[in-house]
Amino acid sequence: MTKKKFGIGSILFMTLVYLFLYLPIFVVILYSFNSGASNLSFEGFSFEWYKKVLAGDPLWSNMALSIKLALVTMLISVGLGTLATIGMYRYEFKMKKFLNGLLYIPMVIPELVIGLASLATFTKMGLSFGFPTLVFAHVTFCLPYVVVTLRARIADFDRSIEEAAMDLGANQWHTLKRVTLPLLAPGIISGAFMSISLSIDDVVISYFVSGAGDLTFPMKVYGMIRSKISTKVYVVSTLFLLGIITAYLLGRLVMKLWDKKHS
Repeated sequence: MTKKKFGIGSILFMTLVYLFLYLPIFVVILYSFNSGASNLSFEGFSFEWYKKVLAGDPLWSNMALSIKLALVTMLISVGLGTLATIGMYRYEFKMKKFLNGLLYIPMVIPELVIGLASLATFTKMGLSFGFPTLVFAHVTFCLPYVVVTLRARIADFDRSIEEAAMDLGANQWHTLKRVTLPLLAPGIISGAFMSISLSIDDVVISYFVSGAGDLTFPMKVYGMIRSKISTKVYVVSTLFLLGIITAYLLGRLVMKLWDKKHS
């Protein structure tokens, strides 16, 4: 079967698509080196703002809160999502289809509705708004994405491997630990990265359930839009972007080593 070559039109179209996707990121990186404090014009190339940010800036506390929230949300979502996926795959019970349908509701409901519902629920329960309410709300909308990601992985799962492990003397715990989880590892890692991305990116739901002193980095930036976004925001965003790229490359390396070890 012969392979079709890309024409000039296809290459041009793909180039425009990638420019549309990545040009804003390049603009953020470029403006992080802006010598001026304004985000409206590039006045010159300088490392001045990097020095000021790395020396210490209040934005780091907002970024630290976002990262902490994303990590806690990821651990809870991945833990609950993995157990829920395995349980729904292995066992048949009443209202299973109904519970499966409920998982998709947070994915299709607008974030504004989820934020308002969370605000009303926490207020009715008498909870004080802060980090715990942020975690609870973020787990609510991250958990379904983790389950859906793991379902795609477990759909091709061969249960005879688990049965073979039990025939050889392994109990359910050892089978889960040594057979099931390693085979689901790619889906678990994908779900973890998706959960972190969704949590860090959220503004609307966090706005409704955060406390007075619990401003995440996206919320802080959103508040700056009404006046002027400082060049420091671009610096912190660029450094965070480099951290994400590094984490992604490390994750790819770990996955490659994992596949090589278990192939």
